[in-house]
Amino acid sequence: MSFALPARAAPLTHEIDMAEADGFEPRERLIHPPYRSEVRLRLLDGQLRVELLASAWGRPRRHRRPPAVRLAHGEWLRWQINYRFIRTTDGDWLYRLDTLNLAHGDVPANTFLGEPPRFIDERALLW
Repeated sequence: MSFALPARAAPLTHEIDMAEADGFEPRERLIHPPYRSEVRLRLLDGQLRVELLASAWGRPRRHRRPPAVRLAHGEWLRWQINYRFIRTTDGDWLYRLDTLNLAHGDVPANTFLGEPPRFIDERALLW
């Protein structure tokens, strides 16, 4: 499922949360400036260096991770990673899929609705 960007000036984080408990109804949130604890961004020689930081609490552990990616101005990528967590209240498992769509520079609102030119897939079997 994809979502168009809101009409807001960049940089921004457009976060969509969907949970089974809510019937997977999308809940939208805008964060300005962007939230940076899960993504490391650095501008190097006009390119944006992007590194997704994996959750320390999620399973399975990823001992070998893809390297950081460099985006030229106008480029974008999609990076997906999934996790299994243990709920501390009752020991049940919770599952999460994170999808990062990130562009370097201004892009049209419908950019992320199509197929990404660069896709990093860190999804794993969650036993």
